[in-house]
Amino acid sequence: MDDQQIWNRIVNGDVEALRILHEKYYHQLWLWARKYAKSETLSEELVSDCFIKLWNLRQNIIIEKSLKSYLYLMLRNQIISHSRKSKHEILIESDKIPDLPDDVMIKNQEFYAELYTAINKIPEQRRKILELAAFESLTYKEIADQLNISVNTVKTQMGRAYQFLKEELDPKSFLIFHLLIKKKTKKN
Repeated sequence: MDDQQIWNRIVNGDVEALRILHEKYYHQLWLWARKYAKSETLSEELVSDCFIKLWNLRQNIIIEKSLKSYLYLMLRNQIISHSRKSKHEILIESDKIPDLPDDVMIKNQEFYAELYTAINKIPEQRRKILELAAFESLTYKEIADQLNISVNTVKTQMGRAYQFLKEELDPKSFLIFHLLIKKKTKKN
């Protein structure tokens, strides 16, 4: 179902369509909000408030560009509004209002949201091993020492994590993730 169909259903009061929209864009909006909010909780609140406002004002909203762009505009306005009320919770100064993300930035947010969702489906211990290897660039030996497990267990769990991501992500996203990890580990 495309965004226009989702929006039409929301305007007609379909709560399930709102849930679909939330599921589709929540993570990427949250990632963008996280750049400006000092806490994950505040980011969650800002994004959730956008969906609540969208629902409450659905009869009066006219989407001119795209629903996704409108959500980012709403979030931007939420960030600005919140920064005026609580300067200590937002990382921007009032004269440095965040620009709306362009198509490239939105695509990046979509990639990271998809990756974040997939990684969170991995069992906790395996996910921890993957995160230590991929995001903290630890060697298998360092991970084994830190978690008090064998190097072979780390290797096995990493293989399973990669296999899961390979199945869960589309091939292009998996390749980008794999290349990012290789690039990151080469820097160390």
